[in-house]
Amino acid sequence: MDFGSIMIAVVAAGIGGFVTGAVWYTVLSKPWMAASGVSEEDAKPTPFLMINALICQFVMAFVLVGIIWHLNKGEGDIQDALITGAFCWLGFVLTTQMVNHRFQGRPWSLTFIDCGHWLAVLLVQSLIIGFVGS
Repeated sequence: MDFGSIMIAVVAAGIGGFVTGAVWYTVLSKPWMAASGVSEEDAKPTPFLMINALICQFVMAFVLVGIIWHLNKGEGDIQDALITGAFCWLGFVLTTQMVNHRFQGRPWSLTFIDCGHWLAVLLVQSLIIGFVGS
């Protein structure tokens, strides 16, 4: 994977992750608000929050490209990328969300919604990265 492909993968995966999150939380907005204790008024995103979320998606995609590239010595395919994304979710996202939500006394439904979101994002990003890199 050359630098141009890496940048295409980062941009495409970042946008893909952002769109995945928008769809996820649009569909699950009511259960998420109930589980998180956030009112509909407080849940309205500001432009700053949306820009912040997009930038974070680009950072996540950049790091994921690096992990996939290093683990597979630049020769990974879609399957390798998806496995890497799933392992990142299991090892870093699920574990941190479970610890945080349990210490915060949050309901399990919030953990399932938020962790499901990040699993979907990482798999979408991994799929895009694997496709661009193959």
